Amino acid sequence: MLSAGLPQGAVPKLERPGPLRERVYEALLELMTTRALRPGQHLVESELAGQLGVSRQPVREALQRLNTEGWVDLRPAQGAFVHEPTEEEADQLLSVRTLLEAEAARLAAADSDAVGIAALEVLCAKGEQAVAAGDMDLAVATDTAFHAKVMELAGNVVLAELAGQVDRRVRWYCTPVARRRGTRTWIEHRSLIEAISSRDGQRATEIMRSHTEHARGAYHQRDES
Repeated sequence: MLSAGLPQGAVPKLERPGPLRERVYEALLELMTTRALRPGQHLVESELAGQLGVSRQPVREALQRLNTEGWVDLRPAQGAFVHEPTEEEADQLLSVRTLLEAEAARLAAADSDAVGIAALEVLCAKGEQAVAAGDMDLAVATDTAFHAKVMELAGNVVLAELAGQVDRRVRWYCTPVARRRGTRTWIEHRSLIEAISSRDGQRATEIMRSHTEHARGAYHQRDES
């Protein structure tokens, strides 16, 4: 139950401009993405409102939108619960991710310049440091930023929009396996940077496809001892 409280420091500040319901929606979505609100957790409007410092109305509106988008399950006479993704749901999304990311890597290898390569190097170093420090939240956030940068370097707006639609769910699925993957993620990223820098589109495609498939496999094995 939510009454146990959110992790200290997990509640984001609602300081961004825009309608309050939008800010509450973004805050709740981020809390679910990072699993501060866990799959299956009961979401009580009054308690969420108190945590976020708002009235119940924008919380109710946000939960309804999140239900429509598949992040929340509204159960008659029971209330709202964070959706628990099935293995099939995760597998389908991670399969689509592989297709999008592999194509982005190929395009990035064709179009990237020295500035883009340097940006990937900086993110890779940041991710390696996060893993070494045991900061898995930062490691996942940096991994997301790394993949977003590859997508940006690909220069295909439609591809980037499609990838953006699955980005948060990828983070949601991959957060629990970040520790399992550990340094392997960043070794693969280093190989990808080398392929992109060499303008080897075929190699970049192969590395990214293998990389995303490894993450997919780790997700399905996450509960094994």
